[in-house]
Amino acid sequence: MKLALVSLGCSKNLVDSEILLGKLRGKGVSITSDLSEADIVVVNTCGFIEDSKRESVEKIIEIANEGKRVLAMGCLVERYRKELEAELHEAEAFFGVSSWDEVLKYLGLEQNGGETERRLVSTPSSYAYLKIAEGCNRLCSFCSIPAIRGKHRSREIKEILEEASYLASLGIKEIDIVSQDTTYYGRDLYGRGYFLKLLEELEKVEGIEWIRLLYLYPTEVNDDLIKLISNSKKILPYFDVPFQHISDRVLGSMRRGYGEKLVRSLIDRIYSELPHAVLRTTFIVGYPEESPKDFDKLLSFVEEGHIHWLGVFTYSHEEGTHAFKLKDSLPEVEKQRRKEEVLSLQKDITVKKNESLLGRELDVLIDGFSEDFPVPIGRTYAHAPEVDGVVYLQSEEPVKSGSFVKAVPERVIDYDLVATAVNNLFLTEYKNFK
Repeated sequence: MKLALVSLGCSKNLVDSEILLGKLRGKGVSITSDLSEADIVVVNTCGFIEDSKRESVEKIIEIANEGKRVLAMGCLVERYRKELEAELHEAEAFFGVSSWDEVLKYLGLEQNGGETERRLVSTPSSYAYLKIAEGCNRLCSFCSIPAIRGKHRSREIKEILEEASYLASLGIKEIDIVSQDTTYYGRDLYGRGYFLKLLEELEKVEGIEWIRLLYLYPTEVNDDLIKLISNSKKILPYFDVPFQHISDRVLGSMRRGYGEKLVRSLIDRIYSELPHAVLRTTFIVGYPEESPKDFDKLLSFVEEGHIHWLGVFTYSHEEGTHAFKLKDSLPEVEKQRRKEEVLSLQKDITVKKNESLLGRELDVLIDGFSEDFPVPIGRTYAHAPEVDGVVYLQSEEPVKSGSFVKAVPERVIDYDLVATAVNNLFLTEYKNFK
């Protein structure tokens, strides 16, 4: 049997996909990344918002129309299993989230001997995602994740550290910490927040040089966490904090538990401690109670230039959420217009933020080689994988994936940098920027 897997949605979903691939390989299944070679294709779906639901269904139909057997699993199935089984006949079987063993059983592999292998990492050899928890306890009005993934469930520290060590043994240099609510870690297991303790232990894992923190809830980014990052040689000064909006009225309706005052205070505290810190956030536009005045306030906030990287979502009216009872009266075309206006404004700011890196000697982690240009491609501390820009490296000496190269960015191309290697020395230690 040759099997291919298509993973849609977020990095957390990708980790689930990698776990399944490891289990399948351990049972003797041949894994291929070429769909044309596959006997069967598993599609790990996303069901978070309307666009992702549509993408998942279209991908299943597309692959089935190419004559492939298709299994559907993941968030979309968890949320709409009965409807999908009744209507989406292109998939021959359906499995919810974390249903790896059910997939093995369906394929007749549970008694197939062999050992269940560790997750099969599918990212470049330089980095991997490390999921520290599952589910979410928050009640944000727009979000369907708690209904899909359930309550917050932290993994044991020992288990996380073992996986981090395994990733290091593969040559991985950067681990990106993910979960639905990363800063909530440990409260269910230890009765109190244990995120800082976890980070202190992860810093001790040999071979891991960069630790990047993703999905930090605004109210949980306290001074202790900022100070820990400031003093760390491994934890990058990169803050991925989803604000979702800046209007107190909208944030109140979203049930986020904070307002503009906290957002501004947090930004001030981060940059006061770490002037060279990088801030990524996300906003939702077109929320049912977002007035033109609220949107203008958001534009003004973006224009202030605090943010390096920005993701913008148009509001998706999701059944089962608290906001579903609100009237979703804003036309989709207006939601899209607001999204494009925010992104257009942010693009010039991101270019300026990238320009602030020019002339500095920075460590560049090489992810691979560009398909567009015959040069290595990598990232600095300011660039998270997949969602931010990249660095095109000019080097007279050969470099390899998973290596660190000291380089000086010399010019900006939209969201990306072009840098020249200083002396092609591979580094093993991250230098804090203060």
